[in-house]
Amino acid sequence: MKTEYPDKTMTINEYNKCVDLYSDNVYRFAMKSVRDEDTANDLVQDTFMRLWQHVDKINLETAKPYLFKIANNLMIDLYRKNKFMDSNPIDSEKYSYVHEYTDLKEQLDKALDNLAQIQKTVIMLRDYEDYSYEEIGQITGLSESQVKVYIYRARKNLKDYLIESRIEL
Repeated sequence: MKTEYPDKTMTINEYNKCVDLYSDNVYRFAMKSVRDEDTANDLVQDTFMRLWQHVDKINLETAKPYLFKIANNLMIDLYRKNKFMDSNPIDSEKYSYVHEYTDLKEQLDKALDNLAQIQKTVIMLRDYEDYSYEEIGQITGLSESQVKVYIYRARKNLKDYLIESRIEL
């Protein structure tokens, strides 16, 4: 992914538009991984700070994949630094909202948490954020075929987990 466009740099208005358009998406992406509001907010803030630091090299068209790549890299750094994902139990009541009780959301969250970090990342980018295989590859640094393999394996693992848990699909 080529992100440098010296003749088409982002303006302040375009940067503000990026914040308006993509901050919620980046927050949801971070929240699904870290499961902590403060940490997710910090990741969003750091992501947009890094975009601002490179505003002269990015344009509006390439900003969204760039933001998700930054957020993904920050989450990987966080995970490596303090093993955050393994030490924080999920408070599923805090993050779920349904009119009628169903434990499907909790089971899906548990199934997602059982995935390897890379599988969880590609599934969230594909199924939650609707990125193409190519875009996911650009964000994660994987080839398109690697992305497809990780998504296939993640979906298989999710299905196996849900079947073992006797959840009707």
